Amino acid sequence: MPRLIAPSKDESALLPPFLELPEKAIFIPQTPAEFEAAFRAIHAEQILGFDTESKPLFNVGQHDSGPHLVQLATAQQAWLLQLHLPMALELSREVLAAAHICKVGFGLDNDKHSLPRRLGAPLVNIQDLDSRFKQLGYGPSVGVRAAAALVLRQSFRKSKRTTTSNWAATDLTAAQRRYAANDAHAPAVIYAHLSAWESTIATQPRRKTQGEQTRTLGQDF
Repeated sequence: MPRLIAPSKDESALLPPFLELPEKAIFIPQTPAEFEAAFRAIHAEQILGFDTESKPLFNVGQHDSGPHLVQLATAQQAWLLQLHLPMALELSREVLAAAHICKVGFGLDNDKHSLPRRLGAPLVNIQDLDSRFKQLGYGPSVGVRAAAALVLRQSFRKSKRTTTSNWAATDLTAAQRRYAANDAHAPAVIYAHLSAWESTIATQPRRKTQGEQTRTLGQDF
């Protein structure tokens, strides 16, 4: 079956910007009291946006010690768990193995392999939202940017410089905090609107499939 075409990067950029979390809604627990507060808030949720970050590798054969950061978020707030901290490691284990919490994200194949090794625990109730879009006729890797454009009609942008920054750093920069938080926040928001959006697809004008676009281009010459 021909694939539906998701919005391109240029098309997405024309939309209003994604509504990012404010700094006050981003939590990076460091003390036992902060981890206890994070534990209670997170375990009260049934759905969490989920992502990870790792220090980039620039040399062949370099040891990969990541992931170094686990991000969890709701539509209102986010928690950044730095895995060099024992309490962050333990909280990540508990949340990602919790059957009552569905963790949603995009492009999670690598996380499904690397995180169990890093945490020493299985991942339970993980949903890669790329699979939802694939079922609707899109390609296998729609990704958060295109999904935000489709579902939210918003432009989700990522800084390449921040993407390749040092995620193993003890102190994350403001740019890293925003980037990491919204990488988990966006899937949470998209998931909250996904069912309603899916119900409207049949009534919307159909976007050309990849095969139809190719045939149209061929007719122009």
